[in-house]
Amino acid sequence: MRRRQLLTLAAGSSVLIAAGGFYALPSAQRPAALNITGAQQLLSQLQGQPLVSRQGWSPAQVFNHCAQSIEYSMQGYPELKPLWFRRSVGPLAFNAFAARGAMRHPLDEPIPGAAALDQPASVDQALARLQRAFSDFAEYAGKLQPHFAYGQLSHGEYAEAHVLHLYNHLSLLQGTTKV
Repeated sequence: MRRRQLLTLAAGSSVLIAAGGFYALPSAQRPAALNITGAQQLLSQLQGQPLVSRQGWSPAQVFNHCAQSIEYSMQGYPELKPLWFRRSVGPLAFNAFAARGAMRHPLDEPIPGAAALDQPASVDQALARLQRAFSDFAEYAGKLQPHFAYGQLSHGEYAEAHVLHLYNHLSLLQGTTKV
C-alpha cells in the first residue's frame, strides 16, 4: 500500500511541477517560424557569421548537440530514461513546451550517453551537419525511435521538439540576427 501512495504522490507532484513550469516558460517572440523550414532558414542566415556563446558550449558544440538529437530520433538514443518517466513526466514536459511554443531546459546538459560534441569542430561544419540532420529528418519515412525523455513522438511532434530545442539553445548565441 505504501508503494502505491508514494507513486500517487510522485505523479501528483510531477503534474504540479509541470503545470508550474508551463507558466514559467518564456512566451517571447520566436526567432523564426516554429517548423523545420523556419529553423533551416534561420540556420542559413547564421552561415558565415561570427558567433559566440554567452555561456556554456561553443556555437559548434551547440550545433553538434542539436544535430545529435535529430539524428538520434531516427537512429535511437544511446540511453533512455526509465519507462515510467517516458510515460509520465517526459510527455507532460513536452506537452507543456508544445502548448507554450517554447522550451526551457539546461543548456549545458548533454544527451545521456551521447558522443562528445567536438566533431565537427568548426562552426560552419557543425552548422552544415545540423542543416543536413534537419533535411534528413524532414525526408525520413522510417520508424522514429523513442525520445530519451519524452517517449514516443509522432513525426510532427518530433519536428516541433527539435525546433523548440534549437531555438532554446540559440538564445545563448550572440552575433546572430533575430536571436
